[in-house]
This record gives sequence, structure tokens and C-alpha cells, in this order.
Amino acid sequence: MPERQTPSNALIALALLATACFAGCGQGTEQVTRTDLTPKVLLIGIDGVRPDVLAAVETPHIDALIANGIFSGQARTGYPSVSGPGWSSMLNGVWPDKHGVTGNNFENDRFETYPDFLTRIEQIRPELETFAVMDWTPLGASEDQRHTVSDDIDTKIVLDGYEHGWAEADSMSVQLTVGALTAGNPDALFVYLGNPDETSHHFASIGDEYREAIRLADHHVGLLVAAVKARATYDDEDWLILSSTDHGRTTDGDHGGDTPEERTIYYLASGLSAGRGLLTDSTFIVDIPVTALAHLGLEIDPAWDLDGRAVGLVR
Repeated sequence: MPERQTPSNALIALALLATACFAGCGQGTEQVTRTDLTPKVLLIGIDGVRPDVLAAVETPHIDALIANGIFSGQARTGYPSVSGPGWSSMLNGVWPDKHGVTGNNFENDRFETYPDFLTRIEQIRPELETFAVMDWTPLGASEDQRHTVSDDIDTKIVLDGYEHGWAEADSMSVQLTVGALTAGNPDALFVYLGNPDETSHHFASIGDEYREAIRLADHHVGLLVAAVKARATYDDEDWLILSSTDHGRTTDGDHGGDTPEERTIYYLASGLSAGRGLLTDSTFIVDIPVTALAHLGLEIDPAWDLDGRAVGLVR
């Protein structure tokens, strides 16, 4: 498993390049922390995004989150750098040697021992409302194995990106989440957007089509953030918006190897309880669910044997 260590000069340069290309990081913004607000979490996962390409694309909504949060363009995913182990680690907070998933067939999973963070919430604080929507079916629906996101959460919606088309399926996922934010009272949500990864695979590149897919994902991020802020109870809530990706990719749209281009990802935490500026400490995909749980006030039990830690929170 990756070790926490001082970032290499190359990775620092990549992070600085990514951050410089975004509209301000908000390092000079006055931050107000309140303890009387209800903590809530929205995790937006965007499949297969290279941080350097993300930095080069016009993404005003992600930029706005960065300006009010903390960001790393040099976080690390595990190996192999494919979606099955990547999303498993992002959702349950351990590396493949523990959760057992080493490919996209999800064989040998140990999700009963290492459940996703939404299921953890249900086990500890069942009164909290949990929600997930995803259009890559292995994450939530399978006939012959457990799901990465279990059936124990309050609301789980699984769409098929291959059936609907990935851009349309992502749009449907976002609209369903907007509906949940508008009509319900969710406390922890996960939204998966698969179009950028599938577009890059289809065109075997990280060129114009891939970049347009990232722009579309940013538009979806804007819709989700707007729905959060439009909530009637928003002024009484402390929303932490997390966003990351499962892996990077090579210039021909491939991934799965151990190169920096394939294993370097981004990490974003935004909101009143998030820090400000650029993360320089080592940050990993397994940190994301631990950060979500910590923000909600759930104490991390050492018996869970998680590999991640809370990153970027100010309380």
C-alpha cells in the first residue's frame, strides 16, 4: 500500500500547476466556523480524471469549491489503477489488500468486513439519511456478489450508463440527487459521474472530447451545489462537499498501471469546516470516507482497521 511521505518534486510541481490554473484558492478568505450547525456531506465522484487536465479545462463550479476549500492535485490512488479497487477504496477507506477488490469483476471482495462509509453511517447512526446514485452498475447492483454500496443505506439508485448513454445517465443521476436535496433531508450523499472516463476510453485520448466531458461534469457539480444552497434549511447546515476521482490515465486514455499519470488523482474538500488552500501533506483516496465520517461527528473505531485519515478539516 502507498506510504505517507513527503511529496516528490514532480508531484509538487503538478499540484502547483493544477492550483495555479484554477481561479483563486481562497487562501486569504476569512473563515468562520460555527458549532451550532448540522453537519452534512456530499461526495461527488468523477471517474477517471487527470488533475493536470482538470486544471487545464474551464471548470468554474469546481473552481468555486476550491476557492472555499482545500485542494490537492497530487493525491494518490492505489494499484492497480482501475475503477473496481479505486472506488472501493474511496468508499470504504482501505486499500485492496484489505477490501479484496483488485479488478472490475469485484471478485474476492470483503465488503462485509470493510463496508462503504454510507453503510457505516447506517450501522452507527441509523437516524441519519443516506443516499447514493451511480450509473456504473457494479458499484450498486450485481446478481452474484455483494455491492460496493450496500443495500443497507436508505436510498440507493443504480442506473446503467451503457443503456442510457453516459452523458445522459450522469444527467439523470444529478437530477435525482437534486430531487433528494430539494424534497428530502439527506445527511450523507454519494453521486457517481462516469462520463469522463468512458469518453476517454471511447476516443482513446485525453483530447477535446475528454475535456468536454470534464466541462459537462463541472456543470453537473454546479447543479448539485446550487441544490445544496437552495435548501430551506441551508443556513442551519454545515455542508462538506468532497470530490475526487478513482484514477488518472495515460495520454491514450488507458489506465491500470503504476505510472504517476495513472495513480495521481485530485482531492477536494469544500465548506465551512474545510481548510483553505493547497494541501502539501501526502493525501490518498482512502482518506475520503474517513473525512466524511469525521465531519459527521462519527468517532473512528480502531477496530475498523481503516487505512485513511481525516484530511482538510478545521474541526
